[in-house]
Amino acid sequence: MSYWTPGQKLQNGKYIIADIIGSGGFGITYRAKEQPAGRILALKTLNHLTQQKGNFAKLQEDFVNEALCLAKCSHPHIAQVYRVFQEDELWCMAMEYIDGINLHEYQEDKGILPQHEALRIIRQMGEALTFVHERGFLHRDVKPANILLRRQNLDAVLIDFGLAREFTEGQIRIHTNSRTECFAPIEQYELKAERGAYTDVYALAATLYYVRTGKNPFPAEFRKEANIPLVSPKQYNPEIEDWENEAILEGMKLEAKDRPQTIKAWLELLKEDTDDLPLEESVQVLKEDTEDLLSEKGIDYRQLRDYLKAGSWKEADEETRRVMLKAANQKGFFSRESIDNFPCTDLRTIDQLWVKYSNGRFGFSVQKRLWLQAGGNIDYETECRLGDLVGWRVNGEWEDYDKLTFSLKTPEGHLPVCWRGLFAYGKCVWCAWGSWSASRLVKCNP
Repeated sequence: MSYWTPGQKLQNGKYIIADIIGSGGFGITYRAKEQPAGRILALKTLNHLTQQKGNFAKLQEDFVNEALCLAKCSHPHIAQVYRVFQEDELWCMAMEYIDGINLHEYQEDKGILPQHEALRIIRQMGEALTFVHERGFLHRDVKPANILLRRQNLDAVLIDFGLAREFTEGQIRIHTNSRTECFAPIEQYELKAERGAYTDVYALAATLYYVRTGKNPFPAEFRKEANIPLVSPKQYNPEIEDWENEAILEGMKLEAKDRPQTIKAWLELLKEDTDDLPLEESVQVLKEDTEDLLSEKGIDYRQLRDYLKAGSWKEADEETRRVMLKAANQKGFFSRESIDNFPCTDLRTIDQLWVKYSNGRFGFSVQKRLWLQAGGNIDYETECRLGDLVGWRVNGEWEDYDKLTFSLKTPEGHLPVCWRGLFAYGKCVWCAWGSWSASRLVKCNP
């Protein structure tokens, strides 16, 4: 049975345990420092109670499957897994450390969240879940305690994929009936039942119910057995508008077939009709549609968004280079100093646009994950390994920019390639652009 204590070294000194930052029914999460970079990250493993269970081997297998699931889900609103390793026969995953507070604690402290704040969080979680579903997984444990809010900007991050499972629409499969009361739909009370994206729809709607009322919704099993209707959230909070109230109730329909069948379909119900709003309020709603295009330097990212939305990858890459030079106040090329001081807000905005419109295939955060996989060092050797992974190098030779392919068929992390902005005397200087930009992303912790 393994306990890790402050100061303990794992993996021959690569990780040094700092303290415990979380513990649940199965797992425990430590804060640790990675050597020699000194980066803070989270180490998650199975707790001492789980280690004593008779089916520990199966639980270890499930834990590794969780890690593999997360590793496939590189997204701004999903906690990122860097690597999986074994320490004294105990599996562990090294993950992104998120400095923040979970949504349950945040709501307990702040009270009922205002509509605009609650919907911002829910929509970010909707993006994350849609991304997960497109890769054939269900989360199955969406709840306020599994949503972390970054301290720096209150962006939401989905965590704890311990109950995540693969699914195929329309198929009945045997799943464990693990769940969280109040946030689990009726199908999760059954060992053998059809599950789909609508399973997570229920949990996300229940989460919105909680943050807008301060009340836990009545458990689905009791609602069905006692034939008790769900209390309308508007009864608890009269400030909830009719369209929001209706969206919550639709998402929490008892029977799966009666709910919106996808996260996207449910989120459509949360789009307020602005036709009857006063002009001032309509303008504000339109502003909220673009509020994610944040910039510390006043950069307009709408053109980049439009190129990406249209799948014009080369034009988007050119635009990325242009706006990055502008944000860095550089002309023609990037310097090492300009990369080290690149504004984090702008880096996140650019990255999130690439990730969103490529369905998680492209973006700086994807390149960051691959850079860490390649060794996570700022040197030419790591840069070469990264180049091999993302297709910037072919047969050991760097590809010229005009020979690169701008398509979703390219390797993961292939775009953007605005490292072409590093020129000296007309020749591309390979130094370690990908490594530099990835290391900046680590510091910005997007």
